[in-house]
Amino acid sequence: MRLGLNLGYLVAGDDPAGQLRLTRHAEELGFAVVWAAEAYGSDSPTVLAWLAGQTSRIELGSAVMQIPGRTPAMTAMTAASLDVLSGGRFRLGLGVSGPQVSEGWHGVRFAAPLERTREYLDVVGAALRGDTVRYDGRHHRLPLPDGPGKALRLTVRPTRPVPVYLAAVGPRNLRLAGERADGWLAVFYSADHAGEQLAAIAAGRAERGLGLEGFDVVPTVPLVVGPDVAACADPVRAHAALYVGGMGSREQNFYNALAARMGYAEEARRVQELFLDRRHREAAAAVPTEFIDRTSLLGDRPRLTARLRELRDSGVTTCTVTPFAGSVEAKCEALTELAAAHADLGPA
Repeated sequence: MRLGLNLGYLVAGDDPAGQLRLTRHAEELGFAVVWAAEAYGSDSPTVLAWLAGQTSRIELGSAVMQIPGRTPAMTAMTAASLDVLSGGRFRLGLGVSGPQVSEGWHGVRFAAPLERTREYLDVVGAALRGDTVRYDGRHHRLPLPDGPGKALRLTVRPTRPVPVYLAAVGPRNLRLAGERADGWLAVFYSADHAGEQLAAIAAGRAERGLGLEGFDVVPTVPLVVGPDVAACADPVRAHAALYVGGMGSREQNFYNALAARMGYAEEARRVQELFLDRRHREAAAAVPTEFIDRTSLLGDRPRLTARLRELRDSGVTTCTVTPFAGSVEAKCEALTELAAAHADLGPA
């Protein structure tokens, strides 16, 4: 099991130099990959391109590039460019985002996300293979049939087949990830709940005559180092409340539904109720410590090693962490402690 770093979003007040320092430290520690995210602020490709020019070994992944924010052809252009400029270090993570961002920010209807993703992957894959792209789908038609457009081929080629990852939460999207992608970007991953999710991915892999071997299972896990597990959980509360309570409407929130499937239906309902009523501190306080602990890496070095072992044994192949700490120095120290805990794992 490899280690990864997820920088999250670059938001107002962040020091980009801090993200670079954190990335370089992860590279020195032997981390396999650094990921950058996007919502409606910084975009992930720009951040990754900036990091690519100032690192040499660590791979660079988008977690995610938003499907409603770009045409599939534009995504293929960006992926190929990043892979060439980074010397073959780019990993393409894709996701449909959610209805609020898709419709409110990008102006793209959130209807039929599974079908839209499937078509998107078809076009991206054809372009990255160097095919002359012709596609007649429900959501994407290339070239348009009633105008002067012509079928074109990407003029820059990636240095390798770019690995494609899907961010997926629900069972059907998980199956699609297994069927069409090289890896899964997971959130709120719990070792004791993973069997059901990996079974859905395995069903998709079976459609291609493949097993799970070679498929990259990549959860992003909050990391807080310290002697007191309950105290370690506190910095993660606002993050968990935002996703479980605020990423969507009362009727449609994929993360809330995931928490419910994990056995926290009543607690998830309460967190959402408080969050949508703008009682954010109460919502954070209402997130069960057990839920945070199950979906995070919390504690001292021996406990981190034990939890890493659980993640590895459950099927995780790249454990990606987001350190929750007040300074870049503290985040670097947390990564150092995690690397030491990882070294203590020993062979599988």
